[in-house]
Amino acid sequence: MPDSQTKTDSRAPRLLLDLEAGPAGPLNDRLARALREAIRGGRLAAGAALPPSRVLAAELGCSRWAVTEAYAQLAAEGYLEATVGSGTQVRRLAAAPPPRRPGAAVPAPAALLDLAPGLPDLRAFPLRGWLAALRAAAAGLPSAELGYPDPAGHPRLREVLAGYLNRVRGARADPASVTVTTGATDAIGRLCAALRGRGGRAVAVEDPGWHRIRQVVAAAGLEVVPVPVDDEGLRADRLDGRTGAVIISPAHQFPTGTVLSAARRAALLAWARSAGGLIIEDDYDAEFRYDRRPVGTLQGAGPPFVALVGSVSKTLSPALGIGWMVTPPGWAPEAGHPAGPPVLDQLAFAAFVDSGGYDRQLRACRRSYRDRRDALAAALATRLPEARVSGAAAGLHLLVHLAAGADAGAVAARARAAGVRVVSLDAYQVEPGPPGLVLGYGNLPGHQVEAAVDRLTAAVRSAR
Repeated sequence: MPDSQTKTDSRAPRLLLDLEAGPAGPLNDRLARALREAIRGGRLAAGAALPPSRVLAAELGCSRWAVTEAYAQLAAEGYLEATVGSGTQVRRLAAAPPPRRPGAAVPAPAALLDLAPGLPDLRAFPLRGWLAALRAAAAGLPSAELGYPDPAGHPRLREVLAGYLNRVRGARADPASVTVTTGATDAIGRLCAALRGRGGRAVAVEDPGWHRIRQVVAAAGLEVVPVPVDDEGLRADRLDGRTGAVIISPAHQFPTGTVLSAARRAALLAWARSAGGLIIEDDYDAEFRYDRRPVGTLQGAGPPFVALVGSVSKTLSPALGIGWMVTPPGWAPEAGHPAGPPVLDQLAFAAFVDSGGYDRQLRACRRSYRDRRDALAAALATRLPEARVSGAAAGLHLLVHLAAGADAGAVAARARAAGVRVVSLDAYQVEPGPPGLVLGYGNLPGHQVEAAVDRLTAAVRSAR
């Protein structure tokens, strides 16, 4: 590649890349392949700086989009990282283990490969966009906003959230019905406390289902009533008169991945209407879908009976501590309840959504998660062909069904000892069920998929 002659870019690093090697295809794919091979071959060492996207685009005579797409793909795979003030650099990869002598003890892995569900790709957090949103929020912050915050959340964020949920999730929300919380579990805890204050005694939950929800219900002094889930979702016919509310994830049930069928949606709304019950809809990862059309919220079909809760824990980071709930009339939190996240963070998130940064982040993540999901499913099909995979059409996890009689807990323990973190389906079940593993791929770098599945396969084989 010829050197740039502009003074502005005279200190930018230079690269020699062969974009013609390998199969033909779009320029961004060929560029990503060439950079990947340069990193694997050691020509680009850990910590090496890459040219700014505009510089490399000028040298290649292509659009800047092709370069930014290639950089984004390699960042999603774990080869590159972008640091504010330092540009794009080669990430340090785990060193390959030394050859092992026959009969020698297997050393403990230096770090766990994370296949547990619950986290997005923390390396993909849009730090530059978030800092820009923080600056924009701080620059326009009137001094009056530095007083005690509105417990329901800043009016600006409530307005933005109502618009976003209506536009993207098919909700029927207005700013007055939105409360900003510190997360989905905070919202569920508030709703359970309100139910108990009204004399409620029990809350139905999905079985299997996210264990933290059961803990939140119990902490509110309510009885946890597990309701089985099948291929159509929660068995609404199992709800009884003592249940004051039901917590459900209809768009992508955790952990089975089932979508609540139209018949079950109708049955659930009919139950709420006749029994005066509350449906709490946990919309935890519905933005990520790959092989099917988006599924709108249940709240959009029955706003008088459904409280919609969500957060940025799966879309950005749980560390932000930003969530929300859209409540029916009469279910808004009582005055005096502790406020949600800091006002500046609320305004920054509002600015991030308003600027289009949130939509762009979700689009980029959908692409990288789909690729990672495909790689994980392909590796499992090759190494564990006897295991059935389900729930992979959306979200950030999939369910691996093990052979009848397998001990999923023992497999998870052996996998942990081998350096890969997985979770047994038992952890999410109240009533015992068939053995399985819940594998999250959100926070696993793409280049670690093969190694993680290799270790998991060995754990399954050794636990037989």
